[in-house]
Amino acid sequence: MYTLGINAAYHDCSACLVHDGAVIAAAEEERFTRIKHGKRPVPFSTWQLPYHAIDYCLREAGIMLSDVDHIGYSYDPYLLLGEKGKDATITLPLEPSARESEWLSPWDPLFLASIVNAPRQLASGAPHHIKKRFQGARHDGPYQWHFVEHHLAHEASAYLAAPFESCAVLSMDGRGELATTSYGIYTEGRYKRIQQVNLPHSLGLLYESVTDYLGFLHSSDEYKVMALASYGQPVHAGVFRDIVRYQGDGKYEIGKADWVELFGPKRERGAEMEQRHFDIARSLQVVLEETVLMMTAWLQRETGERNLCMAGGVALNCVMNARVRDAGNFSQVWVQPAAGDAGTSLGAALWVDSQQRGVSGSSAGTKRWQMDHAYLGPEFDDDEIEKLLQYSKQPYRRAQDIAGETAAMLAENKVIGWFQGRMEFGPRALGARSILASPIDPGMQSHLNQIKDREDFRPVAPVVIEEECANWFVNGGVAPFMLFIFDVRQDKADRIPAVRHVDGTARVQTVNRAQHPLYYDLLHAFAQRTGVPILINTSFNTRSEPVVCTPRDALESYCSTPLDALVIGSFILEKDR
Repeated sequence: MYTLGINAAYHDCSACLVHDGAVIAAAEEERFTRIKHGKRPVPFSTWQLPYHAIDYCLREAGIMLSDVDHIGYSYDPYLLLGEKGKDATITLPLEPSARESEWLSPWDPLFLASIVNAPRQLASGAPHHIKKRFQGARHDGPYQWHFVEHHLAHEASAYLAAPFESCAVLSMDGRGELATTSYGIYTEGRYKRIQQVNLPHSLGLLYESVTDYLGFLHSSDEYKVMALASYGQPVHAGVFRDIVRYQGDGKYEIGKADWVELFGPKRERGAEMEQRHFDIARSLQVVLEETVLMMTAWLQRETGERNLCMAGGVALNCVMNARVRDAGNFSQVWVQPAAGDAGTSLGAALWVDSQQRGVSGSSAGTKRWQMDHAYLGPEFDDDEIEKLLQYSKQPYRRAQDIAGETAAMLAENKVIGWFQGRMEFGPRALGARSILASPIDPGMQSHLNQIKDREDFRPVAPVVIEEECANWFVNGGVAPFMLFIFDVRQDKADRIPAVRHVDGTARVQTVNRAQHPLYYDLLHAFAQRTGVPILINTSFNTRSEPVVCTPRDALESYCSTPLDALVIGSFILEKDR
């Protein structure tokens, strides 16, 4: 049984294909169209579906869309359309935002109509060059269509992918149909939601709003605010505590706030950072952490579970995740690596698959797969890569020892574009589409931010051999998805200054050989030369560009930036220094 998951309602549109409980492929649309986040989360873009990501997933399985048995779409418009359901009609003025509306947003009727019509759009709207794979599909099948509640898709993306047979579940994002935060328990193959917080109260929307006030792009740059927070003091924490009011039993309320009235003029994009901006970010981050710690403590008491899995865009906040981990309410905390909306295609596919296998006679919810790695995207063999290199007339050589030769360049302080194996699913580069560098030079963080045209306050992250993590980071453990921070050990801090953030922490990725053998071997080869089993790993892209997907993307990025070398498949390209 093939089940296709689609996320298209908001941002980070994506697709995922599941075959009898196991994930075959998953990818974000942005990697194919080269439009960051696939689209902006506005009503006018809701009709856009992730056709290229769907095409890739089907191609990976060698099937057509008409061969799919079920489709799960990670938003249920009928939760908002009420009793009329499919008989509902909508009225949209020529200028919806110019008048009052009974909807939360005056554009919601257009938003919902586009989602209701997604089956028709999927059957008839594919781009010409990939249309063949969509032939034979109709708005009514032959597959069965399922609208899956947005937060249920988030929840399922966590508990059905996590390495737990039993766990508490927490989902936090900006908004779904109604819910913004949801809690549940997964045990004995079944899931039960036990609590939720509804709009307009939303930790995600609060963080988005402050992101916008600080001059960044909301629904995109929240991670920059998290990084900014390390430079400030929580002098405004009292203000945010008045806005975020925890009610107990997992409930909270978010009060209205006028940031200009509270903190002064909004920062314009690109304007100089002031201490007040740092302090606002830190105050927001502190209150977010305090609130989530109360929420997770309640969730543990309510469920009695010792394992916690999380999803939703707020769960990409690795500083908050580390606070939850270190609080000790749960023995293990696992965060789904595509925790934002991209991951809802994964959750929708896994949930529909689980339900259908239960209906057909198997145990309801039986798990046949867990997410040990995120390498679920396209892969390109040496023949494809070399054909492009020959066409481009770029000088290159075939390496005899990719790991050893790359480690030698990194030990010479060269910055490397690294393109190997299947692309990662989710926002983090995890060693398939990465820029790598040595962490030993204290100036490397600044140099990489210059290469990538990033703000100078942005940290860069380390990747470390899994068995070496505890030797370099306090309480270092398994962290394959770069979603937790750890303190750098004091006795090691001077050896890896480039990855140590201003607050003494690092956002760590661990790697074992089963996850990515070549990446693991590279770390070993670098350690043999330097005594340091760690590299800087940052995403293979520049500002406002998606992470590279194809060999051509990698080659164009390499040629248009000051990267010293490109290691792609079995081939190495180098520039004269």
